[in-house]
Amino acid sequence: MPESVSVSPVRSCGPALPVHRPRFIARLDVKGETLIKTIRLEGLRVLGRPEDFADRYYRQGVDELLFHDAVASLYQRNQLSDVIARTAAKVFVPITVGGGIRSVDDARRALSVGADKVAINSAAVARPGLISEIAERFGRQCMVLAIDAKQMGPGHWEPYVDGGRERTHLDAVAWAKQGVERGAGEILVTAIDREGTFNGPDLELAQAIAAAVAVPVILSGGIATTDHAVSVFVGAGVGAVACAGLLHYGRAKIADLKAAAKAAGFCIADHDVRSDA
Repeated sequence: MPESVSVSPVRSCGPALPVHRPRFIARLDVKGETLIKTIRLEGLRVLGRPEDFADRYYRQGVDELLFHDAVASLYQRNQLSDVIARTAAKVFVPITVGGGIRSVDDARRALSVGADKVAINSAAVARPGLISEIAERFGRQCMVLAIDAKQMGPGHWEPYVDGGRERTHLDAVAWAKQGVERGAGEILVTAIDREGTFNGPDLELAQAIAAAVAVPVILSGGIATTDHAVSVFVGAGVGAVACAGLLHYGRAKIADLKAAAKAAGFCIADHDVRSDA
C-alpha cells in the first residue's frame, strides 16, 4: 500500500500573506501516438490515445500538460508534432513538450504546432550551450531543463540521460543551478527511483533543488495519493507537481488534487475545483 502523508494547513489566502498557488500538471508519456506508463522509466503499459487523456484532464481543470516522447532517444528526434497539434486545437492550457529536443530548430518546430515550452535533458547535458540558445531565442520562460535523477547516496543524486539509461557523473543539484545560470526558466525533476512505483515523492530531492535555484521547480515521480501531491508543496517548496499514473489509473481527478490543496490552506480559486469530467 502507498505510504500516507499527513498534511496540515500551512498557508492562508489572506491579503496580508504571500500567495502560493500550486500547479497541477498532467504528465503524458507517449510512444509513437500511444499513451504509455513506465516504472522507473522502464517497461511500459499501453493506455490509449494521449489527446483523449489530455482532453479529459483539461475538462477536469488541469493547470498544464506535459508531453514526453518516451522513445525520442531511439529515433533521435521528437515525434509528437501531430499529437500536439491535435491537442492544442481544443485544449487551452500551457503545453510543455520534451524528449528529442536537440536544437533550436527542434524547439521551434514544437512551438509552431502548439507547444508553449520545451523540456530538454540529454541534449542539454551533451551541449549545455543549447539551454542559452533556446532561452535567448524564445525566452527563458519557454526553456525547461529536465533532470531525470537517481539517488546515488545520502543527499546525492545523479542526472541520467537517454531515457534513464546512461549516467552523466554530474550532481543533480549543481546541474540544476548551472542550467538556471544558462537560462532555464523552470526545472522539471523526475525521481527515477520513485517513477511509476506509487511509493511517494522524493521530497528530499525536490527540496534540495528548490533551495538551490530561483525558478519554479516541477516534481514528478511516485505520486499515489492527493496527500502525496500536496506534501510536495508543503515539505519541499516546489511550485508544481506532474502526475501520471495517479490520473491515468483513476486514483484521483484534478478536482481532488485542487480540493486537497485548498483544504491545506493553499490558494485555489473556486472555479478551479471542479469534477465535471
